[in-house]
Amino acid sequence: MGRVSGKVAVVTGAGSMEGIGHSCAARLAQEGATVFACDIDAEQGAAGARALSEQGLDVTFLELDVTQEAQWRDVIKQVLEVAGRLDILVNNAGVAFAATIAETTLEKFRWLNNINLRGTYLGVKHGVSAMRRNDPPAGSIVNLSSIAGHVGLPMYAAYCASKGGVKNLTKAAALECAADGIRVNSVHPGLIWTPMNRVNFPDEAAAQLGVEKMTPLGMLGYPVDIANGVLYLASDESSYMTGSTLTIDGGLTAT
Repeated sequence: MGRVSGKVAVVTGAGSMEGIGHSCAARLAQEGATVFACDIDAEQGAAGARALSEQGLDVTFLELDVTQEAQWRDVIKQVLEVAGRLDILVNNAGVAFAATIAETTLEKFRWLNNINLRGTYLGVKHGVSAMRRNDPPAGSIVNLSSIAGHVGLPMYAAYCASKGGVKNLTKAAALECAADGIRVNSVHPGLIWTPMNRVNFPDEAAAQLGVEKMTPLGMLGYPVDIANGVLYLASDESSYMTGSTLTIDGGLTAT
């Protein structure tokens, strides 16, 4: 028996096989969950889900633009029709860009927050609705925030705003949904070796060198480090946790 055997999970932003979402889908499936891996990129998302299926894991791809409420309704409907319930939702889809506040246009600010914050809000809204249909009502929602949800980062004001919003959205939803047995927690990654962060470094060795100087543990993080934390929050092992912030950053924000 796996740690989430018999549970049904939805993971957003799961398309990139080198990203956090794909790793979350893999870890949940490895521990027995039926996983619906969602992404806006149909080709990449289908390839990622197929790669996991070929490993014998129960993973199905569903196309989803997290900013579109109609698509959320359709995805949740498909999950309930196929699997009969929803137990786990991982709101992972997100984007980032570096720019000063003065250089950040309102259009770019809205674009980023539309995905990172609005997309998470819609996921929570429709995830909670589905989980309340369970008998008894129950579920675990894990929202991917960032260390940028805890502290300010120069050149990333729009990103910090969105991830701070995700953190407090999580806390508000946790309070609202606790009576229904639905837990809502957030995960706050530090410097993780993903395609999103690679734009800042020429290669993995340079990233590791930079992290050694910045992080108490002196280690670069990888998607599986985050996926393991998500798995814990998704499982019944964390049954006494809701409204919590799980920071996985090698100690970067401890000082």
